[in-house]
Amino acid sequence: MDFNEVLLKRESIRNYDPAKPVDKDTLNRILEAGRIAPSASNYQPWEFWLISSKEMLEKVKPCYSRSWINDAPHILVVTGDLDQAWERADGYNSLQTDLAIAMHQMVLAATNEGVGSCWVTNFDPDILRKALGIKESVKVYGITPLGYPRATYTKRTVIMRKPLEDVVIYC
Repeated sequence: MDFNEVLLKRESIRNYDPAKPVDKDTLNRILEAGRIAPSASNYQPWEFWLISSKEMLEKVKPCYSRSWINDAPHILVVTGDLDQAWERADGYNSLQTDLAIAMHQMVLAATNEGVGSCWVTNFDPDILRKALGIKESVKVYGITPLGYPRATYTKRTVIMRKPLEDVVIYC
């Protein structure tokens, strides 16, 4: 699939087939996309937690209140440490930017592999901290389920985005 096709096919999937886990090689290609992501000063202040075991999924899934996540065979949790991220002279810390880049690369890699994802930020970080043993200095940035859509899933036909002329300022 070429890059523009990946961009146009990416969508938030909320309908997973729990009977179709993603194989390890495919998951590793998705994770590799995050690993090789650029970061400020190449500090790479991230960790990617791939939750696949039934036991851990049961502990992690309550962090999000929507029931559709319960069918996902995998959940990816992206975390980072503020102390490991680059900081500009005015105090700006690049952690959120770095993690967003890495997460987005993994979401696009999942799309390229035919694997569904849905970037979720409305989760309870305390549940994840407790379930995974994440220390307080580490920020839980985002999660995404990973899995194949059910056979009954209908892909969107229209991408609802503002027109280019509404978001670009030419100077």
